[in-house]
Amino acid sequence: MTQKNIQVQVSSEVGELEAVIVHTPGQEVENMTPKNAERALYSDILNLSVAQKEYSQFKGVLEKHAQVFEMRDLLKDILEADKVKKKLLDEIFQFEKIHDNIEYLLSLSTDELTHNLIEGVIMKKDNLTRFFHKDRYSLRPLHNFFFMRDASMSINNEVLIGKMASLVRDRETRIMEAIFNHHPTFSTKTVNAARYTKSNAEISIEGGDVLVAREDILIIGTGTRTTSHGIDFILEQAKVKGSIKHIIVQELPSTLESFIHLDMVFTFLDNNKCMVYEPVILSPNKYRTVHIQIDNGKVKIDTVSNLISILNKLGFEIEPVFCGGQADPWTQEREQWHSGANFFALAPGKVIGYARNVYTQEEMNKHGFEIIKAKDVLNNKIDLLQYQKYMISIDGSELARGGGGARCMSMPVRRKIATW
Repeated sequence: MTQKNIQVQVSSEVGELEAVIVHTPGQEVENMTPKNAERALYSDILNLSVAQKEYSQFKGVLEKHAQVFEMRDLLKDILEADKVKKKLLDEIFQFEKIHDNIEYLLSLSTDELTHNLIEGVIMKKDNLTRFFHKDRYSLRPLHNFFFMRDASMSINNEVLIGKMASLVRDRETRIMEAIFNHHPTFSTKTVNAARYTKSNAEISIEGGDVLVAREDILIIGTGTRTTSHGIDFILEQAKVKGSIKHIIVQELPSTLESFIHLDMVFTFLDNNKCMVYEPVILSPNKYRTVHIQIDNGKVKIDTVSNLISILNKLGFEIEPVFCGGQADPWTQEREQWHSGANFFALAPGKVIGYARNVYTQEEMNKHGFEIIKAKDVLNNKIDLLQYQKYMISIDGSELARGGGGARCMSMPVRRKIATW
């Protein structure tokens, strides 16, 4: 178990990455069938062996830039403590309404328990009710956990624990909260809406909707995964703590499923550049952009024209780069569907995304980004120090079918302070 103490600090989307948590997809991804894929929040099932090869590129690039922690290893570490293990299992059994033998799980080795919590526990068909039960698992696999972004969010020096829109992802939040509360590697305070007595069932918050633009500015999407009640919870926290002065809220379409989070239509690329899906972010439409100002506990709320205009008003001078280019709406739609707007910044002007979105890459190249293949970086054919701005392209034929991109698959815990 590593003992290095890392103070959580993320006050922008582009500050140079120092530490990040990931989860390499495992057997839990294949513990799914076409019949239960929709319940698992997938539109299709993935080929694990191909997905893992693609993910190894993603993780390998991250390791070139920062300290990378595997969630599975962190979970295994904290399960060594009996009190932590018992508390975590008690909560999982209570909130997921699991009808199984908790003593069996408590008796497992730490390694076996870690696998079971992530990959699922096959239901023992030892009575008639269970024999008739349609589910294969008494403890369902966490099919979505390699999308690390949603269950927890680093905001300045705290970690906001997600309150997921679907019960199938609830266990992810409990695991991440336990890791940040008990693992000696991280120093932070967790904030969890589910722990507050006034929390209500209409609150949902997922990390794909929460972007830290600057230490005093949050941008939050509201749609199928993050509700207005969830944003109100964040607002109440901001009123008390005082560090967040502005919350910019972007309404999102309720369909298609590629619009589930804000980072599927808007991500930061540099101090002064962002990737946008134009039809939602900039074109005239019914999806409102709202500016919430917080001043000494008082709140003012106004509708503004769009994200770019309000960010520029707040001092960014930001330039949009268009997902799928600008020539063809059909191309924009196709590339947005495959996470063409979903980028993860390794440092200002240095980002990672999917190779398949070629029109988006052409547009980035026009804005000064060198397009570099992940394979060339990992084979040391490219010296990244020779480039001021670049986009590292990873293979994504299978990963993209899971419904997320590079930002979705990463949970940064520490970045250097960005200069504006």
